[in-house]
Amino acid sequence: MVKRSTTVLVSGTASTAKLFVAALAFTGAYVGFSAYDTANSTPRPARTVTLSAHELPITSPVTGAETQAPKAGTVSVSALPGGSGCVKTFVARSVVVNPKPGRTVLYEWRLARWSAESRKWHTHLVDFDGFGGAEESVRWKAGVSANPGWYRIELTVNGGKTVKSDRFQVSC
Repeated sequence: MVKRSTTVLVSGTASTAKLFVAALAFTGAYVGFSAYDTANSTPRPARTVTLSAHELPITSPVTGAETQAPKAGTVSVSALPGGSGCVKTFVARSVVVNPKPGRTVLYEWRLARWSAESRKWHTHLVDFDGFGGAEESVRWKAGVSANPGWYRIELTVNGGKTVKSDRFQVSC
């Protein structure tokens, strides 16, 4: 009977050893696959990108309506010379009269673009400003970039009517 017990014990130990080796092999394969998957998910090295810029002057002389004195109730528009490609900058000028000189008056500039589809003027760009005093000569620079069409500039004083410039065309 001793021989039979030893045989069962040896065969049981052999099965346990086989199961242990199989478990080690499975664990090794799992760890190896995880490491392989993690190695593939690392980000690629960054590429160097060189950007170029076109330098524009901060101020530049203008001609035409810019040199004339603005008037209350009108908006004069002139284009700044230069500009590259389809980038145009316009200067609008007017005089704002404060109905209550002892208080601050607020006003709003709008660059409006004509839509042939809706047959209406749509706001393209807006800017707000204000001052205290009786009247002020005001000016605003508005830029149009790669968007040809018909435009006008509108000036609205708080509590007053909207004054509109003549329409002008931007083309590339």
